[in-house]
Amino acid sequence: MSDMSRTALYALHLELGAKMVPFAGYEMPVQYPAGVLKEHLHTRAAAGLFDVSHMGQVILRQKDGAAGSAASALERLVPVDVAGLAPGRQRYALFTAADGGILDDLMVANRGDHLFLVVNAACKAQDVAHMRAHLAADCEIVEITDRALIALQGPQAAAVLERLAPGAAAMRFMDVATLAWQGADLWVSRSGYTGEDGFEVSLPEDRAEAFARALLAE
Repeated sequence: MSDMSRTALYALHLELGAKMVPFAGYEMPVQYPAGVLKEHLHTRAAAGLFDVSHMGQVILRQKDGAAGSAASALERLVPVDVAGLAPGRQRYALFTAADGGILDDLMVANRGDHLFLVVNAACKAQDVAHMRAHLAADCEIVEITDRALIALQGPQAAAVLERLAPGAAAMRFMDVATLAWQGADLWVSRSGYTGEDGFEVSLPEDRAEAFARALLAE
């Protein structure tokens, strides 16, 4: 797997005994020594930590002097009310093709002066190309490559994250906020794909391992 990319948590995965497999161009952990059933049950009963740094993180910002807004521009590509999305809130969306077929799903957050998008790992190159092809005249499209993305999921996720980053527990489902941990800006959303309560946290890559270790210590 020498041609695969690695996330900022690669060394930690190996240290913890993860079995690594290729996924969407990355070496990613598929399971740990305890086994997937125990991982599943722990996430349902307490909280589980997931490295989702292989997913795409994109900033969409209206160009100076361009008419309209980045939200209105994005609505040309997704059948979702983005213009009505309040600052500090996030919404699930779909990129659709000209014939109405689904290209990919994504999360769209209104972070005040820009939109923050999280797209799927396997489709991120085509998603960014799709936005550049249709939105570049009106918007700046910045693919973020220096931030990790960590998900903390489970019924105890709020209590755990609150101890490290005060303010997390007060967030509602689909809220987004910038919190702080030891001087690092955490871009936090209260969301996830496990069916449990939880959070996704974007943070600088060089702080990701220390932050993950702090979460595991809880």
